[in-house]
Amino acid sequence: MRVEWDKFYYTALPDCLTIKESKIAGAGLGLFATNDIERKYDFGTSHIKVPPIVGYIRTPIGGFVNHSKKSNTIIIQLSDWDDYKIFNLLSICKIKKGEELLLNYEDGDSKFMTYSNAD
Repeated sequence: MRVEWDKFYYTALPDCLTIKESKIAGAGLGLFATNDIERKYDFGTSHIKVPPIVGYIRTPIGGFVNHSKKSNTIIIQLSDWDDYKIFNLLSICKIKKGEELLLNYEDGDSKFMTYSNAD
């Protein structure tokens, strides 16, 4: 699936992903590719900012993607209307079947997703 910049859509977990034990020590569960994934693949909505809530609503995609400086994904802000914000997770390189999806929490739009910026 390529990025559809003009549409909001939601899938809890795309068919190309599964959740299992992360290989990162102490990380718990993580997202893993069930097949090869192309660069710029849009996994769907990872976080939603709703004005009455301090912080962000995490979808399963946002809740299980683990941090690494050697990331293979990035979060982009897809939509912003009336202070509601939609963030999607995208691959930044090809991801091989069985590989864990990793996100550098300090890159892209995810670096702005802190409680201090949640208002």
